[in-house]
Amino acid sequence: MEPVEINTGGYYLRQLRADHLVDDRPALVAAFADPLMRRFVSYVVDTLDAAGDYVRRRAEEWAADRRCSWAIAEPTTGELLGEVGLKDLDPTEGTAEVAVWVTPAARGKGVATAVVGAVVRFGFDALGLREICYAHSPDNHASREVARRCGFTPAGSDGDLLRHRLTATDA
Repeated sequence: MEPVEINTGGYYLRQLRADHLVDDRPALVAAFADPLMRRFVSYVVDTLDAAGDYVRRRAEEWAADRRCSWAIAEPTTGELLGEVGLKDLDPTEGTAEVAVWVTPAARGKGVATAVVGAVVRFGFDALGLREICYAHSPDNHASREVARRCGFTPAGSDGDLLRHRLTATDA
C-alpha cells in the first residue's frame, strides 16, 4: 500500500523520511536516547545509520501491507514529535495493533491521544479493520491513559503487557 498522509488538525502525520528535503534521522537518534523510550521501546536507534535503517524498514512495511507508520510532525515546522502506527496488520482478519511514542518535549500535551484517535479512525474507515488492539507495559501509565481516552477497553494481560481492544462498532 502507498503511504497516506493525515492532517489531524493539530499534527501532520506523514511517512518517516531521510532525504534531501526532510531528514528525520537526527530526531530519531535523539528520541531513542531518552531513558523513558529505552525503557518501553525495544528498538535501538543510536546512530544515523541505524535511524536510516529504521526509516527504510518502515517504508518496506508500508509497501508489504504489514504496517502503516506515520511520523508525527508539527504542521508548521515539520519537527518530528513521535511516531504512530498500525502494526501486525491482518487485512483478512481485519485486525491490527496501534503503537505510539512521542518525544520528551511532546509529552503531556495530548499528542498521543490525538494521533492514536486519528489512526484508529483511518484503520476502521479506510482499511475496513474490525478490531484494533493496544498493548503496553503495566508500568506505562501514560499509555494506559491514552488507551482509556481513545475508547479502548481492557482485554487482560499477555505476559508482560496489558492489552486493550477497540472494535469498529465501539468506535
